[in-house]
Amino acid sequence: MASEQSSSGGGSGSGGMELGQFLRARRTQTRPDQVGLTVGTGLRRTPGLRREELATLAGMSIDYYVRLERGKETRPSPSVLDALARALRLDDAEHQHLRDLAARAARYAPEPPPPPSRTVRPHLKRLLETLRPSPAYVISRSMDLLAWNPGGLALYAGVDDWPVKQRNLARYLFLHPTARTLFPDWEEQVRGCVARLRALAGTAPDAPDLTQLVGELLLKSPDFAQLWERYDVVGRKRFQKTFHHPQVGILTLSSQGMQLEGTPGQRLGVYTAEPGTPDHDAMLLLDLTAPAEAKDTKGTEQQRAQS
Repeated sequence: MASEQSSSGGGSGSGGMELGQFLRARRTQTRPDQVGLTVGTGLRRTPGLRREELATLAGMSIDYYVRLERGKETRPSPSVLDALARALRLDDAEHQHLRDLAARAARYAPEPPPPPSRTVRPHLKRLLETLRPSPAYVISRSMDLLAWNPGGLALYAGVDDWPVKQRNLARYLFLHPTARTLFPDWEEQVRGCVARLRALAGTAPDAPDLTQLVGELLLKSPDFAQLWERYDVVGRKRFQKTFHHPQVGILTLSSQGMQLEGTPGQRLGVYTAEPGTPDHDAMLLLDLTAPAEAKDTKGTEQQRAQS
């Protein structure tokens, strides 16, 4: 039996609740036959596994598991977490997320840390310009667009209609009318987007930049609310994306994202295409015909660099 030794230590905080929400979501989405249980012919009122079934599979008491799921127990031992991960058939990323949630629950403090800086350093803005005609941008951890080159903004058709502070890739996917036609695999795109935000919010649920965005999308998008409830933290990462762009037609680009050194929470996103291909021609046309605002941004940055 997995060790249940721990101390509650303020389990009513949101750290314990987040751990419980993740366990409950994974439990209700795990079918008995997936874990080798035989299901009788009677009607099951509980989707997925029952609490007692999961507790038995993980080798712990039902009372202890219920305390975990209700956020009352905030210091499960590593062996308990490993047992739950095995019972729920978690993959490596989900298993690590479970550990991260438990670590946060154990040290939960009511005051959330301040959000990372939104200031993009000047040399990164110059880097965006050197990447042209490849679309490129810098985003925050909550997917706010912080800086871009002309193609980086124009690639997400119509996002330039929004005020600068409203430009966010998650908000675009769920709330902009063009998003569903821009991406032929929109359903897959939004699943990956929500999984990324869910994983981040799980370890920083009180961060103001995340709570504001999530609250808005829960209110305005039933699709987002449904995916959020699933509590998936692993999305399928595709290194090629196809865009049905209203200005330049269909283009398929390779994508690469990377964390930026010295700027916690900021990521660089870049799209490329093989020179001489129709996709590269379309990418070049996108850069040349970008909205005036994006081109003006370039001119402003050049003036700053020269001053």
